[in-house]
Amino acid sequence: MIRIGNGYDVHKLVIGRKLILGGIEIPYEKGLLGHSDADVLIHAIIDAILGALALGDIGQHFPDDDNKYLNIDSLVLLKKTKELMNEKNYKIGNLDSIIIAQRPKLKNYLNIMRKNISEVLDVDISKISIKATTEENLGFTGREEGIKSYCVVILKKDKL
Repeated sequence: MIRIGNGYDVHKLVIGRKLILGGIEIPYEKGLLGHSDADVLIHAIIDAILGALALGDIGQHFPDDDNKYLNIDSLVLLKKTKELMNEKNYKIGNLDSIIIAQRPKLKNYLNIMRKNISEVLDVDISKISIKATTEENLGFTGREEGIKSYCVVILKKDKL
């Protein structure tokens, strides 16, 4: 059995926060505002997995009004999401994601992000795709007000 899920996340860029994407700190003068580390890539991946499993969304499992998730590393949340996936006997078939940010340029960090995610999800890195693009100075991402991310995931039944 195959299941498909999609995820989306967006956070505002602000001064005084670290920029965390794909579980790594990216050198930049701004960071993403959020209750957790505000890692839009990981949050989109979590939502895609939860959607494929028909288990709701990230806010239902890790609410932003619960202090135990305050400033939490989103890779920890991804690991908890993997445990839910394992309980339902699913594994990653493949995952395709994109980060939309005018700046900073992310191409030098994408393979590190892929490695982090593949390790947490316990899947070969060849099944993890991460791309980055700008919106050519258009919209809130083009004005450098925020960063957003999308993800599509295919899950396969692990055990019949």
